[in-house]
Amino acid sequence: QVQLVESGGGLVQPGGSLRLSCAASGSIFSSITMGWYRQAPGKQRDRVAAITSGGSTNYADSVKGRFTISRDNTKNTIFLQMNSLKPEDTAVYYCNADVDPPIIYRGHYYQGEYWGKGTLVTVSS
Repeated sequence: QVQLVESGGGLVQPGGSLRLSCAASGSIFSSITMGWYRQAPGKQRDRVAAITSGGSTNYADSVKGRFTISRDNTKNTIFLQMNSLKPEDTAVYYCNADVDPPIIYRGHYYQGEYWGKGTLVTVSS
């Protein structure tokens, strides 16, 4: 199992910034792609940003130039720096670990997607 715990959400005014963190358990963190997704009320969950084990990143068009994803493999943590926040960024933000292809490490088998419980970001004046 890969357990993910998000933190850093909260209420911020339009134009403000927040930094989300996601701490991961397990020993395979440095080998897998990690990402941030978000889900606004009544909408589907969409990917916001992702970062591969090698550090390559990609972003949804709606956040390019405003959000930055990063990872610290020494701390098993990823971050999402969110600047110039807009009311439409309001959502629950989820951390995701994508283990594809499967990994066998020290007798443990890892496969598929793992999710955190989410952290709420509200952008409002």
